[in-house]
Amino acid sequence: MRKDVRILLVGEPKVGKTSLIMSLVSEEFPDEVPLRAEEIIIPAGVTPERVPTHIVDYSEAEQSEEQLYQEISKANVICIVYSVNNKKSIEKVTSHWIPLINDRTDKDSRVPLILVGNKSDLVEHSSMETILPIMNQYQDIETCVECSAKNLKNISELFYYAQKAVLHPTGPLYCPEEKELKPSCIKALTRIFKVSDLDNDGILNDHELNFFQSTCFNTLLGHQALEDVKNVVKRNMTDGVKDNGLTLKGFLFLHTLFIQRGRHETTWTVLRRFGYDDDLELTQEYLFPLVKIPSDCTTELNHNAYLFLQSVFDKHDKDRDCALSPDEVKDLFKVFPYMPWGPDVNNTVCTNDQGWITYQGYLSQWTLTTYLDVQRSLEYLGYLGYSIIYEQDSQAAAITVTRNKRIDLQKKQTQRSVFRCNVLGARGSGKSGFLQAFLGKNLQRQRRIREDHKSLYAISTTYVYGQEKYLLLHEMMPDLDFLSEADLTCDVVCLVYDINNPRSFEYCAKVYKQYFIDSKTPCVVIAAKSDLHEVRQHYSLSPQEFCRKHKLHPPQLFTCNTNETLNKDIYTRLTTMAMYPYARLRCMCVCNSCTYCLCQNLLKLQLLRSIKAQLCRLINNRHLAQADLKNSTFWLRASLGATVCAVLGLALYRALLKQR
Repeated sequence: MRKDVRILLVGEPKVGKTSLIMSLVSEEFPDEVPLRAEEIIIPAGVTPERVPTHIVDYSEAEQSEEQLYQEISKANVICIVYSVNNKKSIEKVTSHWIPLINDRTDKDSRVPLILVGNKSDLVEHSSMETILPIMNQYQDIETCVECSAKNLKNISELFYYAQKAVLHPTGPLYCPEEKELKPSCIKALTRIFKVSDLDNDGILNDHELNFFQSTCFNTLLGHQALEDVKNVVKRNMTDGVKDNGLTLKGFLFLHTLFIQRGRHETTWTVLRRFGYDDDLELTQEYLFPLVKIPSDCTTELNHNAYLFLQSVFDKHDKDRDCALSPDEVKDLFKVFPYMPWGPDVNNTVCTNDQGWITYQGYLSQWTLTTYLDVQRSLEYLGYLGYSIIYEQDSQAAAITVTRNKRIDLQKKQTQRSVFRCNVLGARGSGKSGFLQAFLGKNLQRQRRIREDHKSLYAISTTYVYGQEKYLLLHEMMPDLDFLSEADLTCDVVCLVYDINNPRSFEYCAKVYKQYFIDSKTPCVVIAAKSDLHEVRQHYSLSPQEFCRKHKLHPPQLFTCNTNETLNKDIYTRLTTMAMYPYARLRCMCVCNSCTYCLCQNLLKLQLLRSIKAQLCRLINNRHLAQADLKNSTFWLRASLGATVCAVLGLALYRALLKQR
């Protein structure tokens, strides 16, 4: 909405332009009328729309044509004043003033016009019969008001309508010739309908209508008022109401009716509440609220944002298969002006056997977008109506800015949920296979991926000590000379080489020595394609010797060329290293001294397994005799089992504490 309104009054001499302004200000007819009134500024608190209003008078006797043209270019609305008892002044409206104004304004941004018939106190008849054909001929004319400066008739209404023509213009909404809403208005109202349709069944039930009413007008409708609204629609169209709810056609009809009855401010209130400007485009302030992100901090979605996205998923997963089919994805993004997800998304997140994005993959893609481009994520949440449905000031309320990474290192703990792993390696070393294996795709499935559908990112969840975390893998292009600081910013690094290619490891060694040898970022060497024959690498040190020399973990064997379920332990370990870079774990799998191995070994202890089996049998035994509960031997065994569990828990805690 505009922050102020500028009204210009033009017309033939002696029609009463200055008298109208002075009567408005002084609330009485002036005894003496000057040739021209000075510019009047009406404060926002006085006007009905709470917007400062400038009223400008034009006098042919005191001003030149050039000054008139300047005022026309600055005006938001122009009142053409004529005298109802002077036919010549009425004729001048079409022969002089409207053509002059149209010549001085752009066709695409015409200024709304209001015809003002002054001196109605001097005649007993109305001039509307003469004016109506003029109004039908010129689309820019918003309305016509007959008034009298002498007896103050319709003076306040005149300037209210002028203000309303600027703040709530009819032009962008409605085509009077066709007597229907304009396409841009239909598009905006359709999005509003879909956002308000909380269960996505194509109708607005009473609950959704009241949600809409409360959102836009801060009030609820009673049962009878809701029935009255639906009855109005029923009387005028057959398919406006369905299953006692309002359809999209009925919703659009109501707004058409508002505009035809001169209540277009109602439609504008709705449009502006949902983020639209005067051109029916979503405003930049709505789509891109300010979020301050200090250096070395990342952005994540908070709990409320995930709940909202979950509700959006459930709303569009019509077959309840926990995956979005291509048609369901299209339906979800109908409120967007474009399709935000390309075919590469299906190779960035987890999909089902049909290649459809799963619930986990859907959340992962949103997490990826928020991490890489928070402004894009804010824009997407704006299209979906997050701030409206969750009654927040803006989408910025959905974003969490994480703590500076240096502080995490100092405190040796982090609250972050997303960790980035940059994957580097020579061409053909198996980087893409490593990414796709994280999504559960073996080599056979990877070969079916089209070249233009490939992705340099893969993101999914892993569990570290029972906590769900997101691991984001980013495949880096193999170019040693062009790795920028942004390319090197990550939580953990994977150096991938092909054990079957004698020149593959050399690239990993050079990258490590050039960029990471003095870095605090944990590095892991991945020996890819381990199903093939291992050859000697053409480098001064073997991969094992290189890792030993630089105190890295031994190369981790990896292959995706298998028909069995892919082992994802390596990804859990990468996430663990990203979470605890200060721990400097000495190995990844077989040292029996690192935190990960210690936990795994304890969980695999035969004693722990036997106790677990005994407890399970005890719980599952529904026919436990009442006498057994009174048996001292039974309670002795139970006490002994609890003691063993407590000792093991204490040992595990001390081991974890020691590793930290």
